[in-house]
Amino acid sequence: MKVVCGILLGVFLGLFSPGFILGQDPAGKEFRPALPGWQYKFPADHGAHKAFKTEWWYYNGHLQDARGGAFGYQLTFFRVGLTREKPDPQGSRWRATEVYLAHLAITDREGKSFQFREKAGRGNLGLAGADTGRYRVWIDRWQVEERQGLQILTAGDRSLGVQLTLAPTAPPIIHGFQGISRKGEGIGRASHYYSMTRLRTKGQIRIQGKTREVAGLSWMDHEFGSNQLHPQQLGWDWFSLQLTEPLELMLYQLRREDGRTDPHSSGTLVLPDRHPRPLGLSDFSIRVFQYWKSPNSGARYPSGWEISLPEQQLFLQVRPWVADQELLTAKSTRITYWEGAVTVTGTWRGRPVQGSGYVEMTGYDRRFPPKI
Repeated sequence: MKVVCGILLGVFLGLFSPGFILGQDPAGKEFRPALPGWQYKFPADHGAHKAFKTEWWYYNGHLQDARGGAFGYQLTFFRVGLTREKPDPQGSRWRATEVYLAHLAITDREGKSFQFREKAGRGNLGLAGADTGRYRVWIDRWQVEERQGLQILTAGDRSLGVQLTLAPTAPPIIHGFQGISRKGEGIGRASHYYSMTRLRTKGQIRIQGKTREVAGLSWMDHEFGSNQLHPQQLGWDWFSLQLTEPLELMLYQLRREDGRTDPHSSGTLVLPDRHPRPLGLSDFSIRVFQYWKSPNSGARYPSGWEISLPEQQLFLQVRPWVADQELLTAKSTRITYWEGAVTVTGTWRGRPVQGSGYVEMTGYDRRFPPKI
């Protein structure tokens, strides 16, 4: 979803506005919770939703160049509201009502390398922002924008970056029930969450200053809400998988401090007819068969998974391209997490399937902050 894509939650540490509480601004005016009944309207819903506290636009993809090189990328823009009060025209031009953050990561499969960049900006003076009613989000020169039905991504620096054009091949997939994807017990512990699971992609990537022409497939998530994770939730494991047939699978399991998987863990399976099949925790299982310990954070992460959906006769093995795809985001969200490209093999209804995907894992280096 990025599950609750709570990487945003590093802003909770007071990076831009000490003392603000996610879900309520300092003046006490409530942000809108994600509640049942939301009716999506596209393309307007690709834009920003300023009544909600937190919002993110997330991309991952698998790309190839003419020489057969394989590359994975992840790009995320985050918006965090600080107050619902409109700026005072007579007040300071430097007073921000929201902040923006972004992460870019690229994995080189052949070179077995992983690099990332991060960006942060205040939502004033044109330094960063997100439009409502149309799709444009930016921090300085980093930007995602929709033009004539295409999504244009620009991010990075002279050494590491992307300039990509994405073309949707199908309508958005809505996750959850009644317009919400639930993340925990209680009113508002949820988000509005949809994905575009298969976007044709072409453009350029830069690695160590060298530009490569690439093409492939991408996945896009957009999620917005205002509330918190449950205090007993430590973190999550999230999967987005693109398979032959074609099939797409999104799953997340929320981990609790007592070692159990939270019952609000869920997912969505998209079969070739393109209709989403909502999945509850009883519909799938995830078994870890391998681990990797980070030399940077000391965290011990799962590094190989078996995913089973018995009723759908779908059985998968998921393996990382590179073991070390960990981000330590001290310059932006201040969260340590693992997010990287993976390979998928398995069977569906007795037939072999294969594909690619991305996995995100949080809360392995330390307990994840409960605010969202």
